[in-house]
Amino acid sequence: MTRFNTNQWLALVLALVAAAYLAMAWQIPNFPLPRPVDSDLFPKVLGISLLLLAVCLFFEKPSAVAGADEVDESSHGPLLLTPWARVVVTAIAVAAYALLLVPLGFVLASTLLCFGLTAYYGYRRHGVSLATSLGIVLALYITMTRVMDVYLPTGVLPF
Repeated sequence: MTRFNTNQWLALVLALVAAAYLAMAWQIPNFPLPRPVDSDLFPKVLGISLLLLAVCLFFEKPSAVAGADEVDESSHGPLLLTPWARVVVTAIAVAAYALLLVPLGFVLASTLLCFGLTAYYGYRRHGVSLATSLGIVLALYITMTRVMDVYLPTGVLPF
């Protein structure tokens, strides 16, 4: 019996989440009026993408660093940079994002989340990080509001 590495375990969990998500996505009823893009298309694309990425992760050959199953506990770095602290900080950041989404709006809250987490995880080119975060968030905002006609909270910004 072969032993699964960490990536394979994570891939199995993600595949189960993707399968459950896809099962729920297929329960979304079609819009009564004919439209080129129906309400169920985006969730199905996300679910299939997650499932395909989980399969890719399962079959990826782990490198010496990326696939390490053991965490070296002997190196005592700053507490906020330990693996479990990163999980907790990221979860708190996502919770803060959810709370600030309506008051600040999608563009500001999403940009703050992306920029803040990239800075926390150690990326030091802040100008590049801010431009990338803002560009991706604005592209998503324009696509969702103008193309897909989805309401996203505007918050303090006038658009």
